[in-house]
Amino acid sequence: MIEQYQRLDKRVQKWLFNQGWPDLREIQKQAIPPILAGDRDVLISASTAAGKTEAFFLPACSAIAEEKHGFGILYISPLKALINDQYRRLESLCEMLDMQVTPWHGDSLQSKKKKARSNPSGILLITPESLESLLVREAGWVKQSFTPLKYIVIDEFHAFIGTERGQQLLSLLTRLEHITNRISNPIPRVALSATLGELEKVPLSLRPNKSLPCETITSSKHQSTIKVQVKGYLEPVNITVNDSRPLAEQQICQEIFRLCRGDSHLVFANSRSRTESIAAQLCDLCEQHVVPNEFFPHHGSLAKELREDLEARLQKETLPTTAICTMTLELGIDIGKVNSVLQVTAPHSVSSLRQRLGRSGRRNSPSILRILISENELSDKSNLVDGLRLELVQSLAMIRLLIVSNWFEPADTEQMHLSTFLHQILAVIAQWGSVRADQLYSLLCQQGTFKEISIQHFKQLLTHMGTVQLIQQINSGELVLGLEGERITNSYTFYAVFKTPEEFRIVAGSKTLGTLPVDSLILKDQHIIFGGRRWKVTDIDDDKKVIYVTSTKGGKPPKFNGSGMSIHDKVRQEMLNIYRTGDYRIEAGNQKIDFVDNIGRQLFQEGAYFFKEADLENNPIYQNGKHCYIFPWMGDKVVNTLTILLIRSGFVCNSFGGVIEIHNSNADDIKNSLFDIEKHGIPNETELAKILSIQQKLIEKYDDYLPENLLTEGYGRKAFDSTAARQWILSNLV
Repeated sequence: MIEQYQRLDKRVQKWLFNQGWPDLREIQKQAIPPILAGDRDVLISASTAAGKTEAFFLPACSAIAEEKHGFGILYISPLKALINDQYRRLESLCEMLDMQVTPWHGDSLQSKKKKARSNPSGILLITPESLESLLVREAGWVKQSFTPLKYIVIDEFHAFIGTERGQQLLSLLTRLEHITNRISNPIPRVALSATLGELEKVPLSLRPNKSLPCETITSSKHQSTIKVQVKGYLEPVNITVNDSRPLAEQQICQEIFRLCRGDSHLVFANSRSRTESIAAQLCDLCEQHVVPNEFFPHHGSLAKELREDLEARLQKETLPTTAICTMTLELGIDIGKVNSVLQVTAPHSVSSLRQRLGRSGRRNSPSILRILISENELSDKSNLVDGLRLELVQSLAMIRLLIVSNWFEPADTEQMHLSTFLHQILAVIAQWGSVRADQLYSLLCQQGTFKEISIQHFKQLLTHMGTVQLIQQINSGELVLGLEGERITNSYTFYAVFKTPEEFRIVAGSKTLGTLPVDSLILKDQHIIFGGRRWKVTDIDDDKKVIYVTSTKGGKPPKFNGSGMSIHDKVRQEMLNIYRTGDYRIEAGNQKIDFVDNIGRQLFQEGAYFFKEADLENNPIYQNGKHCYIFPWMGDKVVNTLTILLIRSGFVCNSFGGVIEIHNSNADDIKNSLFDIEKHGIPNETELAKILSIQQKLIEKYDDYLPENLLTEGYGRKAFDSTAARQWILSNLV
C-alpha cells in the first residue's frame, strides 16, 4: 500500500515522517482512495484509538491543501471538549500545510472566530448548535464561506443516530447543501464512529435521501485483547445498631481505591448523585491513608473549569488520576491512556458498554473492564424479584452480547421527532425571512431527514403553529414568524433542540419526597417505588408538576428498578437464555471462561436456582401470595405496552427491571384478561398513549407547542409496541 501513502500531499508525508510513524494503519490506507475521490459518502467504523480521525484528515487535508478561499472541511462534533481536543491534534499538521483550523463554539476565542469570518479557509470545527446559529443569523456569510466545501465529517456519529440532536444535524446538512446550491451536487459526508450496530443500515442514517453512494471502511486488524471481570457485593438489609457490616457502596469504594490508586482509570457510575457520593468517599479514603487525592467527579452539572482541569490532568499522564463520571467521558475526548474502566451498576445499553470499554486498552495494552454489582441480601421479607438477581444477570447478558455476538443496539429509525421538526420549521423561516409551505416540506421531508412526517402531519402542524402564533401566513401565501415564533427564535437557547426531562415533585401529605423525571410511565392509581419504598399515586397535577402519593403496603420493593424505554428486546432475551442454561460463561476454543468473582458467582447461582424453582422457563406468570408477576423477557416497549393494557383493564400494577408486578390478582384472571384484550384487538401505540396525561408526554424541548394528536402519536411510537406485545401474548399464553 505504499502507493496509497504516496497519493498524500508531500507536506502530509513529511508530517507523518516527523511523527515517527513506521507505516499507516489498515483503515488509514483503505480510506485514502474513496476520500480523495470526493464522489461518495464514507463511513469509517473501527475501535477507539484505531486511527479513524487521521484516516479522514490525512487524505482530506491533502485534497484541500491548495484551496485558500472558503472552508474546505467542516468537522462536526457532539462535544465542545472534543472540538478543543481535535484542534490540538490538528495544529501541527495544519501548520505544516499552512492551513487555517478554527474551533467554533460558545467558548471559543473571539479572535479566532473574527479571523475566520474575515478570511474563511481550511478547517472549521463546530457543534450542531453553533452551525444552526450561523445558518439562522449569518446565512449570507455561510453561503459565501461554505460553497467551496469538499467534505463534511461527523465525529462520534453513533452519538447522533436516532436522537433529536441527530435529526437536527441531518436537517442542518440538507439546509447547508440547499443554501450553497449543492443539492444536485452533494457535499460528501464522512462519519467516524467506534460503535455502530447494523452497519448496513447506517448509510441511510447518514444521508436519508440516498443522493450519494456510501463506502464503508472497517478495521479487521485493530483488535486489542479484552479483559473482563464482574464482581458481586452483598447489600446488608435490616441493619441493627450493633451491625458493623459495611454497606455495598462502601465496599465498592474500598475496591475502587485498592484497584485504581496509583494509576489512571475511568469509573462510570450512571447517575450524578452516585458519581458525587463515590467521589466523596474516595476522597475521604485518601485522607484516611494520608495520600494525595487522585479521585475526581466529572458530570454535566459541574463547572466547565473543573471538568476541563480534570481532562487536562488525564491527558498529561504525569499524575495518577481516576475520574468518577456519568456518560460525559464516554465519547472520544483524548484523555490519554487509562489503565481500566470500571462500571458501577448495570450499564444502560450494550452500545454504551462498548464505548466505555474502548476508553481503555489504548496504545497496545489490553482493554480492561470491571463491572461492580451490588445485590440485596435476601431475607423472608425480600421482594421476589430480588431473588432473580436481575441487575447482575442484565450485566452478564450485555457482556455476552458484546463479546460473543459483537451485537449492540441499532438506532430506532421509526421515530417522528416532531419537536425537532417544529424547531426546524422555525429555523428555516428565521433563516430566510419567509418561505412557502411546499418549499418547507420539500426541504425538510422530501430532501431532508424527516421521512416519517406525512403531508397530513405537516398540514396539521402548520395549522396549529398558526393558532399558537409561532407562524403566520402573509398575503403572498408565504409563511413568516408570528409573535411567539419571533420570541423563541430570538433567544440564545433556541439553537439547541435537546433538554433534560421535566422533573415532577413527589409529594406525600405535606412532605416533598424528591423529584422524578417524567421519562417513565406514571398513571393515577399506579403503584410506584421511590426512595426505596412503595407508594400509590393518588393524583397527578400537570400544571404544578406534582405527583401526589400515599404510602402503601406490598412487601419490600426490589432493589433494581431499571425502568425507562431503553432496554432492547435482545438484552432480555439473552438474560432468559442465561437463566435457562444456568451458564453465563464465554466459550473460547474448547474451554469456557468464567469472568465472575466468588460472591458474584454465588449471587448468580441464587438467581438461577430461583428461576428453576419458580419454573419461569415454562410459566411467564408467577403467583406469589396475593400478587402476580409477569416475566415477558422483552424490551421496555413491550413491558410498557403490557403494563398499560393491564392498568386499562382495571389491574393495579407497576414494572421494574422488565418485570410487571400485579397487586391482588391471580394468574388465571391475568391470562384471561390478556386473551380478551388480544381477541378484541390490541389498541395501537397512539391509542395507548391517549391514556396518559398531556404533561407526561412532554419529553422533548418543543413538545408543548405540538397539537395533542401529533404529540400523542409521537409519544406512542417512543413508548409502546402493540404488534410485539400481541405476538408475545400469542406465543406465551396460548
